[in-house]
Amino acid sequence: MKKQTLWAVLTLALMSGCGYNTLQTTDEGINAAWSEVVNQYQRRADLVPNLVKTVQGFAKQEKEILLGVTEARSQVGALQVSAKTLEDPQAFSRFQKAQGELGGALQRLLVVAENYPQLKSDQNFRDLQAQLEGTENRIAVARTRYIDAVNSYNVTVRRFPSNLTAKWFGFKVKPNFSVENEKAIATPPVVDFGTEPK
Repeated sequence: MKKQTLWAVLTLALMSGCGYNTLQTTDEGINAAWSEVVNQYQRRADLVPNLVKTVQGFAKQEKEILLGVTEARSQVGALQVSAKTLEDPQAFSRFQKAQGELGGALQRLLVVAENYPQLKSDQNFRDLQAQLEGTENRIAVARTRYIDAVNSYNVTVRRFPSNLTAKWFGFKVKPNFSVENEKAIATPPVVDFGTEPK
């Protein structure tokens, strides 16, 4: 009887320091942070139809830009995103690429809008633009929280002795957001103000 009690106490002592609870906690933190990322991206996607409709009323000749935004939004909408996306690096990469394409298309749309003073003065457009800017800020915050949650989790998965528990229970390193073209952002932009004044 004493051996069984000693064995039970020893097992409990070993299990309390194995990192299992930390892995569970940080994994749930990642899922919550991921849900917020997806929520903010969905908010942005929901703004797109109204933004396109408003711009379309003023800039009918910009069909190519409007079509690009609409196509990028439909690609985002076609993705099936869940917490399982985090387990599949290819699905995570597709999600990140589709969101990047939508972000780029929206930026091109807003640049085009600069050429239409009557559009820039339209209250609906200004409201939508403000909502879009706020949403982009929320996306940045949500992504930062996700990155922090993944960092904490991945450190736990890789650090000894919790790495043994992670391996035993099948916890794997999770993907994080990355920059698609690191060389492009490392190159300083070329600024050209045209011809110099005489």
